[in-house]
Amino acid sequence: MDCVLLRHGIAVERNEWEGPDADRPLTEKGKRRVREVAAGLSRLDVQPTHVLSSPLIRAIETAKIAHSSLRVRSAVHIVDELLPDALPDRLLSILRDLPPESCVLCVGHEPQLGMAASVLLSGRATASFPLKKAGACLIELSIPTKPGRGVLRWWLPPDQLRAIGKRGGG
Repeated sequence: MDCVLLRHGIAVERNEWEGPDADRPLTEKGKRRVREVAAGLSRLDVQPTHVLSSPLIRAIETAKIAHSSLRVRSAVHIVDELLPDALPDRLLSILRDLPPESCVLCVGHEPQLGMAASVLLSGRATASFPLKKAGACLIELSIPTKPGRGVLRWWLPPDQLRAIGKRGGG
């Protein structure tokens, strides 16, 4: 199984937003950059069979852009296991229930995504693997999925993903 962890794009700054933090949307620049990152994911032959998103608006918007750009057939599933403070083990329980041939795109936040990557790769939850906004990584998971058994295939910041997308004319 392939697991792509994608951090949400650039959102409106907290000090510029009057509503609840959960409702902070992507900026126009954030939306454009997520589209460019999705083009890079496409050039890397990322073909998700499942898209999971945090319930926060900025993650949902990111997931919907990636979902559309990557032409995913299944719906975006909103899961609390991708909230910023969710324990990484909760995400592992979802991944274990997916078919072995799946490619799952998980859209969320820091520090949760970095902690999940840490558990998948090293078996321990540490803050050693942060993702930049609209940055992504691909971790190949063993079946059954177990902590520390993941294999890192690539880890790319958003500027490199965008450059890969532009190279393909996409």
